[in-house]
Amino acid sequence: MHARQALVGAGVLGLGLLLGAGALQIPSEAGYGGVGANFLPWVVAGMLVLCGALLLREAASGGFRQLEEAPGAERGHWSGFVWVSAGLLANAALITTLGFILSCTLCFVLAVRGFRSAEGRLDLSLRALLADAAIGLAISAPVYWMFTKFLAINLPGLTSTGWL
Repeated sequence: MHARQALVGAGVLGLGLLLGAGALQIPSEAGYGGVGANFLPWVVAGMLVLCGALLLREAASGGFRQLEEAPGAERGHWSGFVWVSAGLLANAALITTLGFILSCTLCFVLAVRGFRSAEGRLDLSLRALLADAAIGLAISAPVYWMFTKFLAINLPGLTSTGWL
């Protein structure tokens, strides 16, 4: 068994179990769309448990077979880590000020910067920034709408209309 790979699988499995335990604490009354607020956490928890179990099976049966070692993988890519961490922290700090849509868009933009940095293709141009912001907005706005209108879950908005 490959110990590090098994550790990744166990971590994903543990995360899924923790999310499932958290989902137990969420009330299950059905909202507007007929599903309760705990529906999506249960789906994510189930998928994480499944992925963790599959990763453990893979590690026990010979390891990740198509895994290529990237140059420098043993020491990590710290600037990418900083970009993604900044996105997550900014989202947590600004979600009640900017609202869900704009704070998640900012999180997306910073996370994309981190992932591109790790690939060695970081583009800090205004055009790339606007394109990433448009994609982040196109993802976060429907998610906000789905949660607030379809699942009747209150998320922080920028206005009191419920649409932004």
